[in-house]
Amino acid sequence: MSEYEKAYQIGECEHTDTQKQADTRQRPGASIYLSIYLSIYLSIYLSIYKFSVCSHLSIYLSIYLCLSQFIFHYHSIPLFYLSIYLSIHLSIYLSIYLSINSLCVHIYLSIYLSIYLSIYLSIYLSKILRLCLSQFIFHYHSIPLFYLSIYLSIYLSIYLSIYLSI
Repeated sequence: MSEYEKAYQIGECEHTDTQKQADTRQRPGASIYLSIYLSIYLSIYLSIYKFSVCSHLSIYLSIYLCLSQFIFHYHSIPLFYLSIYLSIHLSIYLSIYLSINSLCVHIYLSIYLSIYLSIYLSIYLSKILRLCLSQFIFHYHSIPLFYLSIYLSIYLSIYLSIYLSI
């Protein structure tokens, strides 16, 4: 093998290493993008009247998504603990927002029920997703599994909070 071919292969390896580092650097950006998308959707849902709820929610989402990527990739904490954490915060905020015109007892009751229901549902969904989709998702590397769990826990906590506040 000539010197030129060796240098070309070394340069190609360095290029792929640099590309892998760039891909790992883009992951927090992707989580910020996802949290912005989710907070926009939720702010449309919650309307402009409660802007502070939406801003707190988007802060929690961005912190959660950045930390969950780090924890999930490097410490391999089970998935349902992460989805429980997010669904608790979402159900608390949404229950308070949706019950704001009701009695205080109704607020606490809807928070209490939606927390427990979202915990059970997120545990159930994370186990189902892990069983059904883990081979497909991790084989094709299309989307990480906890994004699906985040989406499902958000939608479930929205529907549960609406149902419990009625």
